Amino acid sequence: TKLVLHVSQTHSCSHRLTMQRTFILALCATLALAEPTIWFKETFEDEGWKDRWVASTYKGSEAADFKWSAGKFYGDPEKDKGIQTSTDARFYALSAKFPEAFSNEGKTLVVQFTVKHEQSIDCGGGYVKIFPSTLDQTQMHGESPYNIMFGPDICGYSTKKVHVIFSYNGNNLLTTKDIKCKDDAYTHLYTLIVRPDNTYEVKIDNEKVESGKLEDDWGFLPPKEIPDPDAKKPEDWDDKPKIDDPEDKKPEDWDKPQHIADPDAKKPDDWDDELDGEWEPPQVDNPDYKGEWKPRQIDNPNYKGEWVHPKTPNPEYKEDSNLYRYTDNGVLGLDLWQVKSGTIFDNFLITDDEEYAKTFGDETWGKTKDPEKKMKEEQDEAERKQKEEEEKKKKEEEGDTDDEEEEEDEDEEGTEDDEGDVDEEGGEEGEGAEEAETEEGDSEEPQAKDEL
Repeated sequence: TKLVLHVSQTHSCSHRLTMQRTFILALCATLALAEPTIWFKETFEDEGWKDRWVASTYKGSEAADFKWSAGKFYGDPEKDKGIQTSTDARFYALSAKFPEAFSNEGKTLVVQFTVKHEQSIDCGGGYVKIFPSTLDQTQMHGESPYNIMFGPDICGYSTKKVHVIFSYNGNNLLTTKDIKCKDDAYTHLYTLIVRPDNTYEVKIDNEKVESGKLEDDWGFLPPKEIPDPDAKKPEDWDDKPKIDDPEDKKPEDWDKPQHIADPDAKKPDDWDDELDGEWEPPQVDNPDYKGEWKPRQIDNPNYKGEWVHPKTPNPEYKEDSNLYRYTDNGVLGLDLWQVKSGTIFDNFLITDDEEYAKTFGDETWGKTKDPEKKMKEEQDEAERKQKEEEEKKKKEEEGDTDDEEEEEDEDEEGTEDDEGDVDEEGGEEGEGAEEAETEEGDSEEPQAKDEL
């Protein structure tokens, strides 16, 4: 009995250990499956980024370099450092190779990064491209074949959109949706999600702004149905909802001329018929004119509605369950033109995990966006106050200048008045002198006579 009991206990203990091992293995497998696949990540935390990115020389002197900077305002001076366009009216072409090229077959593809147009961009791109691994990075340019292009594009008031372009059978397909981008000076997070069920989602600042089916919102495939070429609208089909009332008649006094001779006009008195021709009074609008007569409209008793062309299956349509798939993704590139430079790119992430991308966005952009905004607002307020002080000082200087000019004018007027007084006094003295001379002359004249 003891032996049987011992064997039974040993078997029970062994069974429990086996179950524990099975549970641990299952848990490890679950955790392994839950781990996100990170195909590419770049946060520009060190100057070694230059070794990881390759500049294209294709544009030569028309291209400019990126610089490592957090910009004029930021939430964190180190964490917000990214690569910034540096020179106005230049091309920018920079790319980074993935550690390993990958296929997203059967997997979700998430492309995410941040963009800050701190220069209040007027015209320029802020998008990225996913290239196949065969790209010659030193010769990357605008016509280099790519798989996906995604991100904001701004030019003037008319173009402020998020590009989502897929390459399919050699064609670059633009979305039929109008997805608006952010156009302020702050950092924004852009996310594209492409799922293996051929659906997609676009997020800005971790909020969904557009979603749907790839087949519906891009011209990957021809339409499933087309108008039946053999179907024709019946000849007796009446698609006019209203018709003229056959009982309605035009009133006899309806027809009046649109313009009549001005009854108040008079022939000028100096009008010469031989020289000027026959005089005719000018025309004025006729107050009795009623316009073109039209019979009133009534419901058409034979109306059958708008004729709809029957559809038929399109023989050229072939379903493709792999619209989302790109078997060779190997390089992330920035291929841009900017009129006004200053855009900063940062926090690049390419993964297969939507939740991880959201968390990564919250831990990077999410933690610095509010301090960045605060710093920008403080700078704007300081600039506003400085401008007010400069304008105030300028007005005061202009006021002082006006006062000095008025004083100079007054001094000039005073000087002229003094000169006038002097002239008047001099005139009186001259007259007195002349009188004295006259008197002396008169007194000397008799004396001379006496002497004679």
